[in-house]
Amino acid sequence: MRSIRREVSTILIICTMAGVILSAIFVNIAMKTTFDKYMIDIQKQRDIRIVSYFEEIYKRDKRWTQNSGSEMMHEAYMSDYCLTLLDGSKKVIWGMNPNDIKNSNHWIMKTENSGVYSSKTLPIKVNKRIVGYAVIGQYHAVILSEADINFKNSINQGIILSVFIAIVIVAILSLLVSKGVSFSIKKVSETSVQFSKGNYEFRSEVKSNIVEINDLIKSINMLGGTLKHQNLLRRRLVSDISHEIRTPLNVLQNNLEAMIDGVIPVTGERLNKLNEEVIRFGKLLNNLDLLKKFEAEQTSLNMDKLFLDDLVKIVCNEFNNIAKKRNIKIHLDVAKGDYSTLGDYNKLKQVFVNLLSNSVKFNKDKGDIWISLEENGDKVIFKIKDNGIGIKEEDVPYVFERLYRGDKSRHKALGNGIGLAIVKTILDLHSADINVESKEGYGSEFIVYFSKFKAGNS
Repeated sequence: MRSIRREVSTILIICTMAGVILSAIFVNIAMKTTFDKYMIDIQKQRDIRIVSYFEEIYKRDKRWTQNSGSEMMHEAYMSDYCLTLLDGSKKVIWGMNPNDIKNSNHWIMKTENSGVYSSKTLPIKVNKRIVGYAVIGQYHAVILSEADINFKNSINQGIILSVFIAIVIVAILSLLVSKGVSFSIKKVSETSVQFSKGNYEFRSEVKSNIVEINDLIKSINMLGGTLKHQNLLRRRLVSDISHEIRTPLNVLQNNLEAMIDGVIPVTGERLNKLNEEVIRFGKLLNNLDLLKKFEAEQTSLNMDKLFLDDLVKIVCNEFNNIAKKRNIKIHLDVAKGDYSTLGDYNKLKQVFVNLLSNSVKFNKDKGDIWISLEENGDKVIFKIKDNGIGIKEEDVPYVFERLYRGDKSRHKALGNGIGLAIVKTILDLHSADINVESKEGYGSEFIVYFSKFKAGNS
């Protein structure tokens, strides 16, 4: 298997090489085409110059002779083309032998049609009358001099050198770029490996300028925090369940063994106390079963239109006697408005019962509980606030976790960490949100956001 740095570097180098080589090929083709066109234009200008020369000769001599323009033979021979002069009736006045230039080394000629002789006949006109013809022949479509060949070769060499230099530079840059990218990913990989080994304290401190990689680093670090928390919850869950189950069982066992051995007499009072332990043990199991039941009934909700203000008033009335026993005052504030929503009556009642039960349970004697309902656009907002013992700041994010009870001092109120987990589960089933604000020693406030009932939702 290859490292990500090697993989990224290889991809960058291959893509760059392909791009540079293709660019070089296209540049070479464009240069060759342009250069050949330029040389053909030069030859056309040569042909026009030759015809113009013969026209001036005829104007001067008024006729053709064996010496008319014969001095052009030397130029033609040196330039590797064959020249023949014809009169108006196309009779040869003088002409060169094509074989004289066939093996000439004056010019270096390399074209596609090299070695194939071709010629063209150009009319010579004087006063708009054809007085003769100039036949120009050559063995090559484009005649290139040694200087022309050297010029083309130097351009090709320059292109090849540029390609080589570009590839070297890109190779170096790709190694540097891939190092920066792979370093961050490598650190993230190391972090995930540490998590797999159970080291949830490990964090990746590396920073990246790439948004996606930076988000990945943040996510993996958050995952570490979540895994750490879940591991803590798992250990606390085992510890709490063990404690909750062991305590009533130990009480039952010790007392029953003492009764069996005759150490203590069997009385109705002692049997009632043992029965209370059995009941406490049963409540824990019932609460666990209740949470499991709520989580398993996502598709069995009896959804219907209901009014939250009526439901809240009913729950408050049920808790009045319980609150009075501890001199706790419940203040209910429900303004006039539309507090209808779509939900399961019994399950939402369980939400309000659990929240109010916690406010009473974790409140102080002669404390207060404030409950309110209000509208905000398409939302119904339920608030319940108390001035009880509150929750530690570090425990607030985890209060909805099952069996999470935070500060051990809260255990005195017989909490088992199930009530708020049930609340969160039910609200999730109703697409409702819940927030908590709390300060240790000053009380807690829970805020629930319900969606208003809309026609057609039922």
